Amino acid sequence: MIGDQFLLLPGPTPLPERVVRAMSRQMVNHRGSEFKQILISVTEGIKKVYRTQNQVLIYPASGTGALEAAVVNFISPGDKILAISIGVFGDRFAKIAGEFGAQVEKIDFPWGQCADPQVIKDRIAQDKKNEIKAVLVTHNETSTGVYNDIKAIREALGEHPALIMVDAVSGLATVDLKMDEWHLDVVVSGSQKAFMIPPGLSFLAFNERALKVHNKCKNPRYYWDVTSGLKYLEKGQNPYTPAISLYFGLEEALNMMLEEGLERILNRHRNYRDMVREAVKAMGLELLAPDHCASCALTSVRAPEGIGANKIRQYIREDFNIILAGGQQTLDDVIFRIGHLGYVRELDLFSVLAALELALLKAGYQMELGSGVKRAQEYLFNSYCK
Repeated sequence: MIGDQFLLLPGPTPLPERVVRAMSRQMVNHRGSEFKQILISVTEGIKKVYRTQNQVLIYPASGTGALEAAVVNFISPGDKILAISIGVFGDRFAKIAGEFGAQVEKIDFPWGQCADPQVIKDRIAQDKKNEIKAVLVTHNETSTGVYNDIKAIREALGEHPALIMVDAVSGLATVDLKMDEWHLDVVVSGSQKAFMIPPGLSFLAFNERALKVHNKCKNPRYYWDVTSGLKYLEKGQNPYTPAISLYFGLEEALNMMLEEGLERILNRHRNYRDMVREAVKAMGLELLAPDHCASCALTSVRAPEGIGANKIRQYIREDFNIILAGGQQTLDDVIFRIGHLGYVRELDLFSVLAALELALLKAGYQMELGSGVKRAQEYLFNSYCK
């Protein structure tokens, strides 16, 4: 029996039953008192996850929509921008800025590696006239399974006045991020990752320094306008019709997150990462990301030589209805990606590891059946059960 589809992607992620039930509620007036209470509640809950006392706006959009909102509100045409890229989504942030008229200088690091803060520090030190107006950086790069040390990158900027703008769409609540303590100016995230609800909401957090830049920003904007968003938020409303059902789900998801506690959530994701990586190594497979910057949201695995990653994913999908992500662009058919963020349990990971072993054997890979699952069990026992 195949059963329901089993998502082990870096997004969208499985939904808790509590969230599904919450989203089944009847509509309410999005200009009324009931929705106002929900909007205020979820905004404060998101701030706790961001670890900020600054402003947060919620947009009915994917994470890419909020990245565009960040660009049009805080970057003017002609501004010199330094974009740090370690993969597809770092490239995307840079491309959006370029499309809106910024002069983008991109520092590329090899896919599978994290950004080197010293390289960024050296480049910033060359900007004697403070011409660089913003630095764009990805918190967690889902195309490679690597995270950047945002705290170290922020420290590398020193006293330079450039805004630091962070794409934390997949990283927030999986890898540590402290917006206020680390002096981050703009941070973007999305609903379909660690927040455990469907795609369709994105979150834009920004501090007073960024707001001052916004007030002088010359980029055209309407739907994304922060000034309009803040004006309506004071009334407990969105400027335009919100995705009401997703707000119901978000409210319940935040209740679950705050019940578990942010530190426990972060620790759980670290354990998932380490358990999966240990198991994959025990199978004799090679990991794309080095240990020191391996993502807690997903694990990228190189397919064995002579066996395409897409064939492995195909076998797992056809035989077990388990969905893994493939590689993107130059990594297509080179890697497969195991998501382990959001509403994922240890037993879910045991299942995908067992299915992966069978798929590898079916594809002709030589290994001892059960070696990866056993290593995962040993990791779990030593970490949780002793």
